[in-house]
Amino acid sequence: MGSYVTVRGLRTYYEVQGEGEPLLLLHGGGVTADSWYAQLPVLAQHYRVYVPERRGHGRTPDVDGPISFPLMADDTAAFIEELGLGPVRVVGWSDGGIVAIHLTLRRPDLVSRQVLIGAGVTMDGATEATLELVSDANRDVLTQMFYGPYAALSPDGPAHFPVVLEKLMRMWQAGPLLQLEDLSEVTTPTLVMQGDHDGTTVEHSLAMTRTLPDAQLAVVPGASHALPLEKPELVNLMLLDFLREEQQMLVFPLS
Repeated sequence: MGSYVTVRGLRTYYEVQGEGEPLLLLHGGGVTADSWYAQLPVLAQHYRVYVPERRGHGRTPDVDGPISFPLMADDTAAFIEELGLGPVRVVGWSDGGIVAIHLTLRRPDLVSRQVLIGAGVTMDGATEATLELVSDANRDVLTQMFYGPYAALSPDGPAHFPVVLEKLMRMWQAGPLLQLEDLSEVTTPTLVMQGDHDGTTVEHSLAMTRTLPDAQLAVVPGASHALPLEKPELVNLMLLDFLREEQQMLVFPLS
């Protein structure tokens, strides 16, 4: 079910489904709440799931000024507070994962557990293919990827797409605006998840897990940056396992 709420002056679209404790799904860059179609019905059997669309994405309008990860984290914090949801479980995919990290660093009181899917914290963690994709030379490729849904849903109209794409490209090229050591301040239990052919290197995800004080790592074989769509049953199983309140006790830890 789609609804709107005004946060920080932004008329924000969100979908909500299910009953129980709140769970927030944060979509990737250039896409919409619809990208969670393989997760939302399953997770909604256990949680009340909220899926907001960020500024310049989907049915939420763009506003003057740049788009940045810290800015969208502040928008997300305001969304949580406006609806009285916190603390919440948060699952972020790609850009949504980077927004989740900034949110947890800025407002740890609002996040109880978090899952980061295909999200690195530095440009050093990106694969060569990722860096090439967000380069100016690939503007036409990115337009082909994102224009259709934008034109169909944006309240700003199709003609505004080049403005939003330019903002997103500048944000992607600047990177997450974090350092690996920043993660040492995150006490929130975290699951770092990625495909073995993702846009973030496995080495970087391992470094993230080792820097986070309370973290788990899941590398899914035979999967790409579209992991939640490629292997939804496996992803949903891991999400439900990690998000539950009581965790399985380790029987034979050797590290």
